[in-house]
Amino acid sequence: MTDLEGVSYDPAGVRWLPPCRPQSVVGLVLNYADHADELGLSVTEDPVLFLKPTSSLLGHMESIVRPKGVEYMNYEGELAVVIGAECRRVPAERAMQYVLGYTLANDLTVRDYITNTFRPPVRAKGFDTFCPLGPYITTKDEVPDPGNLPIRTSVNGAVKQDSNTKMFLHPLPKVIEFISSFMTLRRGDVILTGTPRGISPLSAGDVVEVTAEGCGTLRNQVVDEK
Repeated sequence: MTDLEGVSYDPAGVRWLPPCRPQSVVGLVLNYADHADELGLSVTEDPVLFLKPTSSLLGHMESIVRPKGVEYMNYEGELAVVIGAECRRVPAERAMQYVLGYTLANDLTVRDYITNTFRPPVRAKGFDTFCPLGPYITTKDEVPDPGNLPIRTSVNGAVKQDSNTKMFLHPLPKVIEFISSFMTLRRGDVILTGTPRGISPLSAGDVVEVTAEGCGTLRNQVVDEK
């Protein structure tokens, strides 16, 4: 790993920070039909959104803290879109002009606290460390087609999710159009694009890796809250 001044560092010997500082982290619910089937839920015509608190952000190689007393905490490997310029009411045909690039995310969720699909999952998804992001931003010119990108999640080396962004129910330009129709997106803001089928429980000691072609691998280990 080399910094802007050309100095090289051992990636294992540095602390990784989230690759951007968003003011808003907007997540999509049920953007893959197979995940909706997995949960026994129906999909909607418009994207269903939630906000992830910035206090949940976590860097590559940092530890995910499993809260005390929870029974079912799961990973959700996702492609994350990083906004490159402030935008509001952007039509889909111009939406990708406002994208800086892409990174990987793990939208950790405690399903104990999701009891009604009409209640925003703030507590379920909002714990500190519940939004690992990284390892870095791949600029959009290096990702020719973000709508056709293999993405995979593994736990302790075993593949749990194996899909492709071509399975999105809501394509990225339409998602940006929809979100920007009611809120301003600013440089560094992040959109979590949803997770495919294959969630399962996590325990302390588990190592979760999210990989997408051209975007590297986001790796985090789970530890119990002390």
